[in-house]
Amino acid sequence: MDRQTFTIDGKTATLYPGGQKDRPLIVLNTFTGDGSSVVEAMKQIDTPDCSLLVVGELNWDHDMTPWYCPPLSENDTPCTGGAEEYLTLLTEQILPEARKRIAGTPSFTGIAGYSLGGLFALYAAYHCDEFRRVASMSGSLWFPDFREYVLSHDFANRPDRIYLSLGDKEAKTRNPVLKTVQDNTEAVAEHYEKMGIHVIRERNPGNHFKDPALRSAKGIRALLD
Repeated sequence: MDRQTFTIDGKTATLYPGGQKDRPLIVLNTFTGDGSSVVEAMKQIDTPDCSLLVVGELNWDHDMTPWYCPPLSENDTPCTGGAEEYLTLLTEQILPEARKRIAGTPSFTGIAGYSLGGLFALYAAYHCDEFRRVASMSGSLWFPDFREYVLSHDFANRPDRIYLSLGDKEAKTRNPVLKTVQDNTEAVAEHYEKMGIHVIRERNPGNHFKDPALRSAKGIRALLD
């Protein structure tokens, strides 16, 4: 993929255009970097051709979170609930600029994210109609009240495919909030399946920090296969 970079309102977007026109466009919000490690992992697992838009330079605990959450530990920082504001920037400015730079019209647009980025990917599908497929890799579905939000709200435009992954050791923690992640992820997956959505579940070996690039690539591939 040939790489293009542009900046909008302090957010750095890196676009890897597809090799052919009219390929799907996948948005990946990332904590750090330009997504190059994910692109390499995508090549290693033979991911189908797509355009990948990676957005970085994010205020992670603000831009990716739907509402306020206090610090989870003494040395942690709070989440300050800026997802709606960032989603507006993404859909009204960043995505249109990316679409100008790719060949043809994407067959569909999907959104993917790791950790809080996975939380945001699901949140985005409730608040705009841009994304037909969603991937939440090791998503922070421990986030207070998010499970209840999912069970009581409707999508802006129901996705036709949702990918949910989790590490098999992520729930093995003493933190009472973080340890809910597996139960919450399973409850959300079952809810989507009952809605008739094609849900792909995957359990990966290790804790939250193991193989994030590979896990991200696997989620993106699942949206394209």
